[in-house]
Amino acid sequence: MPDFRRALSDDTLLFFDGAMGTMLQGRGLPAGMSPEVFCLSNPAVLQGVHLDYARAGADVLTTNTFGGTRLKLPEGMNVVEFNREMARAAKAAAGQAGRTVFVAGSVGPTGHFVKPLGDLEFPELVDIFREQIRGLVQGGIDLVLAETHFDLAEVRAVVLAARAECNLPVGVSMTFEDGVSLTGTRPEVFVHTMQNMGVDLIATNCSAGPEQMAGVVAGLTAAGDIPVLVMPNAGLPELENGNTVFRLGPEEFAAQTADFVRAGVRCLGGCCGTTPDHIAALAREARSKPRPAVEKRRRSGIVLTTRAACLRIGHDQPCRIIGERINPTGKKELTAQLQAGDFTLAMQFAQQQIDAGAPLLDVNVGAPMVDEKVLLPQLISDLAAAHGVPLSIDSSDMDAVEASLAVYAGSPLVNSISGEPGRMERLGPLCRDYGAPFVLLPLKGRKLPVTAAERISIIDELLLQADDLGIPRRLVMVDVLALAVSSKAEAARHCFDTIRYCNEELGLPTTIGLSNISFGLPARELLNATFLAMAVGAGLTSCIAHPGNVRLREALAAAEVLMARDSNAERFIAGYSGWTSGGGSGGIIAGGGEEKKRPVSLEEAVIRGERDIILELVEDELARGAQPYALVNERLIPAITEVGDKYERKEYYLPQLLRSAETMQKAFGRLKPLLEEASGGETKPVIIMATVEGDIHDIGKNIVCLMLGNHGFDVVDLGKDVKAVDIVDAAVEHNAKLIGLSALMTTTMVRMEDTIQLLRERGLSIPVFVGGAVVTPAFAEAIGAAGYSRDAVEAVRIARGLVEAPARVQ
Repeated sequence: MPDFRRALSDDTLLFFDGAMGTMLQGRGLPAGMSPEVFCLSNPAVLQGVHLDYARAGADVLTTNTFGGTRLKLPEGMNVVEFNREMARAAKAAAGQAGRTVFVAGSVGPTGHFVKPLGDLEFPELVDIFREQIRGLVQGGIDLVLAETHFDLAEVRAVVLAARAECNLPVGVSMTFEDGVSLTGTRPEVFVHTMQNMGVDLIATNCSAGPEQMAGVVAGLTAAGDIPVLVMPNAGLPELENGNTVFRLGPEEFAAQTADFVRAGVRCLGGCCGTTPDHIAALAREARSKPRPAVEKRRRSGIVLTTRAACLRIGHDQPCRIIGERINPTGKKELTAQLQAGDFTLAMQFAQQQIDAGAPLLDVNVGAPMVDEKVLLPQLISDLAAAHGVPLSIDSSDMDAVEASLAVYAGSPLVNSISGEPGRMERLGPLCRDYGAPFVLLPLKGRKLPVTAAERISIIDELLLQADDLGIPRRLVMVDVLALAVSSKAEAARHCFDTIRYCNEELGLPTTIGLSNISFGLPARELLNATFLAMAVGAGLTSCIAHPGNVRLREALAAAEVLMARDSNAERFIAGYSGWTSGGGSGGIIAGGGEEKKRPVSLEEAVIRGERDIILELVEDELARGAQPYALVNERLIPAITEVGDKYERKEYYLPQLLRSAETMQKAFGRLKPLLEEASGGETKPVIIMATVEGDIHDIGKNIVCLMLGNHGFDVVDLGKDVKAVDIVDAAVEHNAKLIGLSALMTTTMVRMEDTIQLLRERGLSIPVFVGGAVVTPAFAEAIGAAGYSRDAVEAVRIARGLVEAPARVQ
């Protein structure tokens, strides 16, 4: 069997094939029919396309299984059998090439989000992908290739599914628009998350031509050491005589795409609109380009990620404070709330710590009468949805840790793995497979390791155990174990020695539970701050502490200047130019105490997506005599408009947009009966929304529907794969003022024109606006659409203009 990993390690250029849909359209694929269904009944056509690409110089053929999950295939179709047959067709073509040609099993997005953004549980999504990959493996693929994905949680599911089904190489490709994916992931975040998961190849494809991809490619090559694959479209789609066409010819496409070789790209291919001629020209052109010498970057430390951000902890970074407040130990009110399943105080602690500058939050729910397996993943999910900082999953319950890893869309920190029997064996592989860095705690047996030598011995032993489990060192951060100097006079010195060993001998980042060092002594803040400054000098890279403690923050800021990690002391000057001696004696910043709870306004609740408290705030406003129309027009709509503005400024991404929209929806649901009573049954403008015939993608449309509903429109959602006649009939039945159409595929976007033509034939003057990943303003104009929307926020603005509806509820 060909070894794709060896081919990647040979440092030669590898060429992937081009578009499948484009080729099949030219060989009889009817408009609106899925390529998967067509190829099942036309296997000779499919094998001919594969063979043409192999003869054109493609080193990797991609199976015709982009829509090969049970959520995309027709009901009743055997998923394993379909994927097996598609893989066998590609393998047969590869076998006729007369040279080594690999086969990549294509795994596309399902069209569904995992909770809380969508309707799927993460383990369910993993099972869906496992079923598809099982068939691909049976068909003889050489690697798994996730293509055209736009959500980090879903690509994590693909990687986990692949690891569960086989030991084949895994490549993952995301699509970006304006340098960010649909759910807010930038190339750097994508690379670090996939590198943590140990994938073999990262890629970007679709959404743009080669020139528009340059920024994304630069981000991919700069962030990691994984080989990069780039598969651009042949330009942007245009409509010509009722057909979708791409303007970049083979030579022009090749000239632009081959330039990525200079940036260190190892693998090249094509996406929408490319043909065997494009791939042949690309192979000729790319091989003539000079290639930079490949330099292995030495990166120390760990990288934690969320959907939208990443955080490095290492010796070349500032020492990070890990916020410790979400922990019920010693907190009666938090314990009582957690026992009742109430996260109000935990969410407040999160906000306070973030306001204090914490870049990472530790999350612990361990208390009597708390089922951590249920509660911890729920709180992790809520915190991840509400905030952009990475989280640390802190629990002694290994089932709770595993459940929390499944709901986190990125690379969290796991706190911790000790020498407790069975803990490394259980949690180590989980951290490896989920790509979760973890805290290595040098505890083993009943005896505390008092000296540095004792701790180092346990650290080395646990690291060897991790090595045997295939866990890379890039996922390890060591807790150097603080013991109280009140009982062990040399405890601090042993910490410093352990830090230096981890830094100088192992190259590993370190952390410590800071408050333990001063236990039993007065002036604990003074001791903690002094110890922290000395530990940073020894190489400490993070600490678990209260980020609202002013003295600690001062000590850290000063230490960063003295360690030459604050260029020109810029951060220190910005934060402390007005500092006076003793000015921070209070120790805790405002809002840092458990008793301080800042009230949240109605507007803030919408902007921050505070779904759990919005109804209480609405009731308070009504009780104070506020009028429903005033609440909607003067407070809720301006708030959701501000959310839209943040989305357009790239301050918010899809998760925050959805959370705020759902918060607004809950508030509007409470006010709706009062509004209808006051209006005397006055109707709102009706909008018909649908995904066009042959297209089974509706994520974008569903988001648009939610936003339109929040802005005073009556939305009739017809769903997906809707015929033009059904769309027009519904518009007549509901006396619609506007029709909105969505399409994701180049093979289905042409169906948008069917609705516009039918409206003309019936003499109806209902305007139509269109959108979707493949749709462009030029395409919208060509088919006679009244408007084009690139996202849900713009859709609201377009809809308002087209129906001439005022911005206020009438």
